[in-house]
Amino acid sequence: MPAFDEEQVFGPKRKAPAAHEIGQSLDALSAPELMERVELLKAEIARLEQAIAARDATRAAADAAFRRG
Repeated sequence: MPAFDEEQVFGPKRKAPAAHEIGQSLDALSAPELMERVELLKAEIARLEQAIAARDATRAAADAAFRRG
């Protein structure tokens, strides 16, 4: 008997909701909750900036490799 595959029966698992959605209403959030969101977004900005830097480094390395040839 084949193994039971939940995804075939129930479909793919749902992603957890994001901790913050851009543009969502902030009316129901307390000041500490808002600060938590700010810290979350700062961390995400840092992660995005690191990804940009990595791509820039990859591009610079590729450009240098092709200029030598």
